[in-house]
Amino acid sequence: MQVGVPDILVRRARKDDLPALVAIFAADALGGHGDTTDPEAFADYVRAFTAIEASPNQTLYIAERGGEVVGTFQTMLTTTLTGRGSSAMIIEAVQTRSDMRGQGIGARMIEFAIAEAKGRGARLVQLTSNAIRKDAHRFYERLGFKPSHLGFKMALK
Repeated sequence: MQVGVPDILVRRARKDDLPALVAIFAADALGGHGDTTDPEAFADYVRAFTAIEASPNQTLYIAERGGEVVGTFQTMLTTTLTGRGSSAMIIEAVQTRSDMRGQGIGARMIEFAIAEAKGRGARLVQLTSNAIRKDAHRFYERLGFKPSHLGFKMALK
């Protein structure tokens, strides 16, 4: 499905996309996730990719333009007893390469994720965004998302 930006291909990530994905995450100064392009850390990314790839309810995607990885996001389908046993699609780790922002790539990725959620019968899509990412909040609201919940986290390491 092509939505929004016609020259952007959204597809499942492959293992050979990992260096480009890691570079996108490592360049994110606001995220605070500790991502790095240090070769000694690469095995951690391979391990995570393998787990995501093996899961029937998680998918890692990339946005590609001209053969280059320009963005990424991950989806997780979760089913709960609330909402009469309905499913929700969680969108996570949305990143557009810093030199490609403002070109509709993020909107294309989110529209793709919404279409995937509808195709899998989800009743809603949801995402969280770091509280300091005010531009991202405006972006998600422009796409129709409403701030409805307050999130909490607890670091375990």
